[in-house]
Amino acid sequence: MLYLVPTPIGNLEDMTFRAIRILKEADVILAEDTRSSAPLLKHFEIQNKVYAHHQHNEHKAVPEIIRLLKEGKIIALISDAGTPAISDPGFLLVRAAIENQIQVQCLPGATAFVPALVTSGLPADRFTFEGFLPVKKGRQTKLKELSQESRTLIIYESPHRLNKTLEDLIEHFGGDRKASVSREISKVFEETIRGELLEIQQHFLENTIKGEFVICIAGK
Repeated sequence: MLYLVPTPIGNLEDMTFRAIRILKEADVILAEDTRSSAPLLKHFEIQNKVYAHHQHNEHKAVPEIIRLLKEGKIIALISDAGTPAISDPGFLLVRAAIENQIQVQCLPGATAFVPALVTSGLPADRFTFEGFLPVKKGRQTKLKELSQESRTLIIYESPHRLNKTLEDLIEHFGGDRKASVSREISKVFEETIRGELLEIQQHFLENTIKGEFVICIAGK
């Protein structure tokens, strides 16, 4: 069995009882960054074998993981925070497991875009999740395409690119498009700024930018 186990994106109390049990029962835990996962595993007294599984080694690692799964091993995949395979490694392993008739289960749990969407005040019945936008190649084409989207749009962004992305969104979507920007979800300094894109841009030009960001934008 391959388990995808969500981990807290902030508050450790967001960890579920089932997630803790699965991690303790697993023969092997695959972690995006073993250093980042160590405090979490230590906190819940999880002492199983942990190996790194990230975007730089996943192509080479998948065949060996599949071999272990075929031997009957229970393997749990975790990311640094949130649900594996959502803007994190996991897709290649899940696809290979399915192709090899290996059971795959994803536990329900933390992911940043759901609370950001629900608290945005924008329609949540129909939405499209884009993850991180292209940094260079294809960025303008993607923004032009998304500007015509009628559903609520959700994207992730890092602190050092937030202002640039807000500038690009204003250029393609218009400064009066309704949006929200959430940061540090489930952490001490959690904050959501709502309004028109120009208003949100002004806020972040005047304030220190820290944390990881989820941007929700109203559909056209």
